[in-house]
Amino acid sequence: MKKKFGLLVTIILSMLFLVACGGDPDKKEGASAGTAKDTLVIAQGADAKSLDPHASNDNPSSRIRVQIYDRLMELDDNGVPQPMLAESWERPDDKTIIFHLRKGVKFHNGDEMKASDVKFSLERALASPEVAEIISGINSVEVLDDYTVKVTTEKPMAAILNNLAHTTIAILSEKATKEAGDKFGQNPIGTGPYKFVSWQSGDRITLEAFPEYWQGEAPTKNVIFRNIVEDTNRTIGLETGELDIVYDISGMDKNKLKDDDRFVLIEGPQASLTYLGFNMKKAPYDNPKVREAISYAIDQKPIIDTVFLGAGDPANSIIGPNVWGHYDVEKFTQDIEKAKALLAEAGFPNGFKAKIWVNDNPVRRDIAVILQDQLKQIGIDLAIETVEWGAFLDGTARGDHEMFLLGWGTVTRDPDYGIYELVSTTTMGSAGNRSFYSNPTVDKLLEEGRTELDPEKRKAIYKEIQEIIRKDIPMYMIIYPLQNVVTQKNIKNFKLDSAQSHKIYGVTKE
Repeated sequence: MKKKFGLLVTIILSMLFLVACGGDPDKKEGASAGTAKDTLVIAQGADAKSLDPHASNDNPSSRIRVQIYDRLMELDDNGVPQPMLAESWERPDDKTIIFHLRKGVKFHNGDEMKASDVKFSLERALASPEVAEIISGINSVEVLDDYTVKVTTEKPMAAILNNLAHTTIAILSEKATKEAGDKFGQNPIGTGPYKFVSWQSGDRITLEAFPEYWQGEAPTKNVIFRNIVEDTNRTIGLETGELDIVYDISGMDKNKLKDDDRFVLIEGPQASLTYLGFNMKKAPYDNPKVREAISYAIDQKPIIDTVFLGAGDPANSIIGPNVWGHYDVEKFTQDIEKAKALLAEAGFPNGFKAKIWVNDNPVRRDIAVILQDQLKQIGIDLAIETVEWGAFLDGTARGDHEMFLLGWGTVTRDPDYGIYELVSTTTMGSAGNRSFYSNPTVDKLLEEGRTELDPEKRKAIYKEIQEIIRKDIPMYMIIYPLQNVVTQKNIKNFKLDSAQSHKIYGVTKE
């Protein structure tokens, strides 16, 4: 009887795990995909928002889209632009670039990529409120012939090649995109190594190797991206063999997997920042003394030690040391008495009630809990509200929030993107500036930084911007985190991407 009861418990627990991870014990795909050599099952902590690269600029979406689309350029390990769909280029003057395209590149619908597709894609990106700022300054895109495109800018653009390597500035099929209309984000067509198969919203996105990929067919035929929010469930998925690769494991789960010789923990730096943002359109966060008081109430060390287990460095500036132009501005050091005095000067001697938004990400929830405890010391009663990822992005774009926790990856490895999107008046809302910060001096300097071609002069401009941001505090910089990926031991050739958009092309399973 005991044996039967134990067997029954095991079966029930197995079924519960499959349900928790979104699987179905009656479907072969969920149960066996992780053991098939021709299939990679990858889990991350949030579902994609859209597979249209011009419709959103969030990391969970980018990680999938980078498998489906290519760009004109790509960045090497040092952040230097390299040929991708553009095999070469020339600059006849400071405001003109002529790109020579690869011939014979096929879209997933079988059509050949032409210069007209490049023109369509860049103009479509420029018309998108989500991503336009990444390449704003482009005046015209002209087709010279089927494989040659001339891009003209209003002013010199120092970071244009880096910006064209951004994952959202993908090259689309004009024909397929227009045919799909508003449904393109759910039926994407690109030139990348994998083509779209299906999307079970909230659960999984399935891709298949594109046989006619211009660099050669990917060695692994199928890739399934799973949406599994909780670290523990991703860990269980690795242990049962249902998952091959998991992104962003933290806390005790990371230590557990690190010490298990069945798995490989890959950890390294990234061009990313985690920050506490203030909605400066709302009181009392429009008061600089309140923002400064909160900054002096925070101690980064317990956050780094407890939540990140030491895997990161305390942040001070809006861009980190892995981004060109980083300047080591003065750090905030916790000073509770100073914080209380600043709050009193701002008219809140007894503190106030506040709200912080986090998305359904356990790391950010844990950070919020520590902040809740630290801010209590100066009389701020902080309520934590967990918001689904898509709703979080939409709500912070509208300005529905008070405080919020978010990350920003400088995908282009250039300060123009790393700073401009977060603090320019022109990028308020969905384009990146969810603090709704506006400073005419910063705006002017940002424009100067974009057009200055002398590296030393550019560096001086961005140094001044970083100093002003430290003084104005539209956000409090928490950590430059390390990133990690954990794989089964039989996974080969996986390489971290500094922007976290890890490419699966070339990854195999033995």
